[in-house]
Parts: sequence; structure tokens; C-alpha cells
Amino acid sequence: MSFTEAVKTCFEKYAVISGRARRSELWWFGLFTWGGSFLISFVEGAVLQGLTWGLLGALWSLAMLVPSICVGGRRLHDRDMSAWWLLLGLIPVLGSLALLIIFCLRGTDGPNRFGPDPLATPAYR
Repeated sequence: MSFTEAVKTCFEKYAVISGRARRSELWWFGLFTWGGSFLISFVEGAVLQGLTWGLLGALWSLAMLVPSICVGGRRLHDRDMSAWWLLLGLIPVLGSLALLIIFCLRGTDGPNRFGPDPLATPAYR
């Protein structure tokens, strides 16, 4: 899955947590979110010189919250895990590290209880 395809898929499934997501979908969307945050921070700091008091960054983070949670849940579904495992992120350091490791692991082969294998289906959406 390409960068643009991953970002487009995440916005098409803005609030959809059902189904499965490839690793590339999660990581490309994460890069997009991080890049947007970096760009907004630069604009707020260098161009606007703090006139917005971080409002643009806060709005960006708020807008990216729901699709980030949903793509994380779909990624966990690909591992045949419930999206409730995202709550591990609430545990300082160790929870985030555990989620990072889980997100890096390959999904289950073939269909599971959350849907068909996204790697086996060429027209996955």
C-alpha cells in the first residue's frame, strides 16, 4: 500500500474500527500525522511567531485522533486482537512499547473473526 493510498483509506474509514488494516496503512498514516504536526509546529513557530498559541497544532491533533484510534484498532484486528488492546497505551512507557511491538508484527494469515486477510485481497478497502 502506497503513502497516498494509506492516507486516503484512513480518511475514507475516518470513524470505522471494523475490518483489518495492513502494517503499511498504519505506518504511512502515522508518518502523515507526524509530518502534519511537524509542519504545523514550524508554521506556528517560524511564520506566525506564536500568534496562535498552539491552536493550529491542537486542532490538527484533535482532527487526527479518531482516525488514528480507528486505524490502530483495525491493525490490532489484523493480529486477531480486540481493539480494546489499545488501552495498553494508557500504561506509561511499557504499554506504548507493547503496542509498538504488536503493531510491527505480521497479521494473521487468511481470514479471521474480523474479516478477510488484507494482504490476500488485492482490491482491499
